[in-house]
Amino acid sequence: MILVTPELRDQLRANHRARCAALRRGEPAPDPMPVVRFFNPLGPGTWLATEMDEDGILFGLADLGFGCPELGSFALEELESIQLPFGLGIERDIRFEGEFPLSVYAEAASRAGSLVEGERILRRGSAPGASTLSPDR
Repeated sequence: MILVTPELRDQLRANHRARCAALRRGEPAPDPMPVVRFFNPLGPGTWLATEMDEDGILFGLADLGFGCPELGSFALEELESIQLPFGLGIERDIRFEGEFPLSVYAEAASRAGSLVEGERILRRGSAPGASTLSPDR
């Protein structure tokens, strides 16, 4: 599977350029919605990416399944090189559409101890008739 299509690459790079431009102007960095979601089809490992530089370094939220999702950088090349059993590799969630800014996903994942569980909480919270993110998980 191609992890980053040309369209996704364009969006990721545009977000990177916007962040760099804001920082050069002395403004706060934008808080974009994630553009792409990657996952390990055989176990823990989920990544949301909002931007990518010219060298293929992505920025976003990574959860390797240890209970402490974190914001940071990760290399597209490394994700592409992971070889899993049965000839599988890291996959791109082709149905993913970011619904919240990255900071919202990060807060929910931190509270839940898992990006996947944080996403579930956010979906429940954004359902019609739902209130806000519950502080008690």
